[in-house]
Amino acid sequence: MTDIIIQGICGRMGRTLVDKIAGRTDCRVVAGVDRTSGSVGEIPVYSSFSELPCKGVIIDFSSPAGAVAAAAHGAEQGLPCVICSTGLSPEDEASLEQASAKTPVFRSANMSVGINVLIELARQGTRVLGNEFDIEIVEKHHRNKLDAPSGTALMIANAINAEADGKYEYVYDRSQVRQKRGDRELGISAVRGGGIVGEHEVLFCGPEEVVTLQHSAGSRGVFADGAIQAALYLEKQQPGYYTMTDLLRGKLPCV
Repeated sequence: MTDIIIQGICGRMGRTLVDKIAGRTDCRVVAGVDRTSGSVGEIPVYSSFSELPCKGVIIDFSSPAGAVAAAAHGAEQGLPCVICSTGLSPEDEASLEQASAKTPVFRSANMSVGINVLIELARQGTRVLGNEFDIEIVEKHHRNKLDAPSGTALMIANAINAEADGKYEYVYDRSQVRQKRGDRELGISAVRGGGIVGEHEVLFCGPEEVVTLQHSAGSRGVFADGAIQAALYLEKQQPGYYTMTDLLRGKLPCV
């Protein structure tokens, strides 16, 4: 039985995690961390990590500052950390890597297993088509999402660019530029509206054909499922920095 501590337990993803874990027999939620102390059902909630009386794998769905705090506490107490928050700065990401020297840290801006399969397919598409096809990324999310482009869109772009030896320049807005598309452009477009959970498309655009890779999340449950898989995986690992590629290794021949 794996004990889970959820940071951001009172938020939408935190509640989704609680519901998902309630139906499992291999893990349980022993505590939550959020802005205000209290409880979620029978689960005690604390306002800071310093108040926690228990240990477990930390799953963070909070904020950049919360993610850094979770990793720092994990490093201090030797608790594995699954960091799912988005909008982290390079400095925040560096803090996570620093913490991973003392405890296992799993980092992904999108915990959906499906979206990470899409990323690996995008790598392969770039390898085969990148020299002859233009590449565009379109992401769509609900109206309340704060960051744009999404962390997932940047994950996809960075994977593509790494496969292409860094040749691409990201273009987010063409409204002020009157010129044809450059060969080194990788366009990233963001749509915000309604209750869209999350949709991502990668378009490989050739002169006479278009190849489209698409992923659509039907509910937040897919992100919770991925976070739970990561927590179960991470509990068995040594200190280090882990990503969804590590989780998928052995399942996908392209990883």
